[in-house]
Amino acid sequence: MAHAPEPDPATSDLGEERPKWDNKAQYFLSCIGFAVGLGNIWRFPYLCQTYGGGAFLIPYLIALVFEGIPIFHVELAIGQRLRKGSVGVWTAISPYLSGVGLGCVTLSLLISLYYNAIVAWVLWYLLNSFQHPLPWSSCPPDLNRTGFVEECQGSSAVSYFWYRQTLNIAADINDSGSIQWRLLLCLAASWAVVYMCIIRGIETTGKVIYFTALFPYLVLTIFVIRGLTLPGATKGLIYLFTPKMHILQSPQVWLDAATQIFFSLSLAFGGHIAFASYNSPRNDCQKDAVVIALVNSMTSLYASIAVFSVLGFKATNDHEHCLDRNILSLINEFDFPEQSISRDDYLAVLMHLNATWPKRVAQLPLKVCRLEDFLDKSASGPGLAFIVFTEAVLHMPGAPAWAVLFFGMLFTLGLSTMFGSMEAVITPMLDVGVLPRWVPKEALTGLVCLACFLFATCFTLQSGNYWLEIFDNVAASLNLLILAFLEVVGVAYVYGMKRFCDDIAWMTGRRPSPYWRLTWRVVSPLLLLTIFVAYITLLSQKPLSYRAWNPKYELFPARQEKLYPGWVLAACVLLSLLPLLWVPGVALAQLLTRRRMWRDRDARPDTNTS
Repeated sequence: MAHAPEPDPATSDLGEERPKWDNKAQYFLSCIGFAVGLGNIWRFPYLCQTYGGGAFLIPYLIALVFEGIPIFHVELAIGQRLRKGSVGVWTAISPYLSGVGLGCVTLSLLISLYYNAIVAWVLWYLLNSFQHPLPWSSCPPDLNRTGFVEECQGSSAVSYFWYRQTLNIAADINDSGSIQWRLLLCLAASWAVVYMCIIRGIETTGKVIYFTALFPYLVLTIFVIRGLTLPGATKGLIYLFTPKMHILQSPQVWLDAATQIFFSLSLAFGGHIAFASYNSPRNDCQKDAVVIALVNSMTSLYASIAVFSVLGFKATNDHEHCLDRNILSLINEFDFPEQSISRDDYLAVLMHLNATWPKRVAQLPLKVCRLEDFLDKSASGPGLAFIVFTEAVLHMPGAPAWAVLFFGMLFTLGLSTMFGSMEAVITPMLDVGVLPRWVPKEALTGLVCLACFLFATCFTLQSGNYWLEIFDNVAASLNLLILAFLEVVGVAYVYGMKRFCDDIAWMTGRRPSPYWRLTWRVVSPLLLLTIFVAYITLLSQKPLSYRAWNPKYELFPARQEKLYPGWVLAACVLLSLLPLLWVPGVALAQLLTRRRMWRDRDARPDTNTS
């Protein structure tokens, strides 16, 4: 990252011209597509609702200003100035930091494995949405066709379709089970689509990104318009954004806000470094960092409105059905005329009957029907997409069309994120010359996608969902925190703040303000360190466990809490350390190489003559 204005690193060491984006829109949409992913749809709304939207936005915005945007700016700046992938960038900053780049590549590879498995699940649901009625709308008949499948009756049609007909999930992680061929075919199709889109790098992704990045906004807008017209939508939004200021006293809300910003912007993956390396060196990366980060956060808020307007409708619908079942029980028990009790009068009638006929009322199978309880039944992650939202869609007129739009949106969101994740892997490989130059890029890309597909087949086993949760919780979180910490510290203290500011001044025409310098030097590293300590503290307070779907569990359909066996814990440790092992390993190898060179030089006889 030379700070003098003369050199222009627009060409590689071999003198070959580096590919460039056709226009700024391609680069901007690629960064937006990479940053805006499935987490914006199914994690941010959940956190916002859990902690009370108005209150949660306070730590969220603080984390955005002092953590997200500053680190995002660092990644865009170093990628744009050096015009290399993550490995080349950190090797240029310091050979001892090459392991940071290799760690980013390894981490992106691990995340790509399970992320595209989720895309395969989405594809399976998308394909099943082109039918009426939807296959998760009712329970299938049993073998004797005298009733319904017991597991479905004990849970729900939506849960049964997800856990049994889609995942065919095992009751224990020790039981790997067999490969689910429908999921394997969807996984193969998902990797084939990814390969076709990234086959020529930004030359092809730059064309596809116009659709994959913009289509989700079109669908979100359609859902917002439709959702706001549904009965109960206002109740869902009020519940979502009602401030719970007392919740700010909990350290958990601050930790969740900071980590949400971190993962939402896809920091420390290496994808943004790769994308920025195809920019013109004189591009205003500071403006890009601020705009893209703000668009990403606004998208999360926009998605929350779309999601909770529909979930408010679902909660209202479920609340009304609960009241109707209780009213029917009262009418049948006390021989009231039909429709003699309205929903509005139910509580008053119940109180009167409970006062006059308490024993008869106590024998009835009445359930507590509170709207807040149904609104609380939101979920995060796949549970929101494949259970809660799919059930909400069933209540909407023209359900198959809404299902196609919803899962089509998730599919394109997943693809856009996969473009960035794979670019973070392939760009460094091309930069360091993993294969000979005569091997075409298409072949390298194909080999990487094929290898990823083969490794990802473990997620199509009956225990695959449990392993995907392990990859998501263990492989991603800890590694991303440490790699981002090393990134900002490496630039601020190893490369040097003055040199870095000189480079930004050369690229943008203005030196970074005190805000940028202070966050890079002090605030962001301390914030990341605090998050890391809090994460480790929370992790150590309870043993690692998972929630199994077990139809024989006495509290079924509640999921059974189980501890991971020892061999799985060993795999968790390996996954959490694998990307990070590159950092000390490469630094040690570099140190030993330098020492050997010094010894060889000292041992060489002096051939100079006097």
